[in-house]
Parts: sequence; structure tokens; C-alpha cells
Amino acid sequence: MKGFKDFVMRGNLVELAVAFVIAGAFGEVVKKMVDVIMSIVGKAGDQPDFNAWKPGDVPLGAFITALIAFLILAAVVYFFVVKPYTAAQERFFPAEPETDTVDPNTELLKEIRDSLRARPNL
Repeated sequence: MKGFKDFVMRGNLVELAVAFVIAGAFGEVVKKMVDVIMSIVGKAGDQPDFNAWKPGDVPLGAFITALIAFLILAAVVYFFVVKPYTAAQERFFPAEPETDTVDPNTELLKEIRDSLRARPNL
């Protein structure tokens, strides 16, 4: 029973559960944003939903609707999640400049290794 308690109380599991809850809520917000933008696009074309458009009995309208919804979703995620996250990460956790300096301990260990290799086998 202790192992199960440790598993459930592990930080990663709690963080994962919170992430799923937040993702579900954010998904609903994004769906509503897609609906709003699709309505605006539809008003420009006098049709808020292209699903009924089937030239030659090919459901091309459903594909166009799905494509527009995907592009809107991708834009919303990029501009409201990726860009702010990247900016915050660069601001609060700046990348450390790469240095070409070698750790002195590493050099010492290499010298010891080389001297051991150079010794004749006893």
C-alpha cells in the first residue's frame, strides 16, 4: 500500500493531472475561438459552415471547414501559448553562453588516465 501511496503522491503525477484539467479547459476556449472566427469567415462568404458544399457530390466543403478550423486552432495555440511561453522562458531563464573552457578536474583525470596507460603492465 505504501508503494501505491508514493506513486499517487509523486509530483509528476499531480502535475500531469493538473495539465489534463487545464488542457481540457483550454481546449474549450480554443473551440469557442474557432467558432467565432469561423462565423466571421462565414459572414464574409455568406455561409458560416461549408459542410453543405458538395461540388459533384464530393464533400469538399467538409474538408475546407476542417482545414480552416485547423489553421485557426494552430494560430491560436501558436500566438497564445507558444509565443508567450518562449518569451517568458527567454526572459526568466536566459540561455547560458557556451564556454570553451575545460574543467580542470577533467584535464587532471585525463592526465592520470594517460599516465596509467603508459605504465608497463605489472
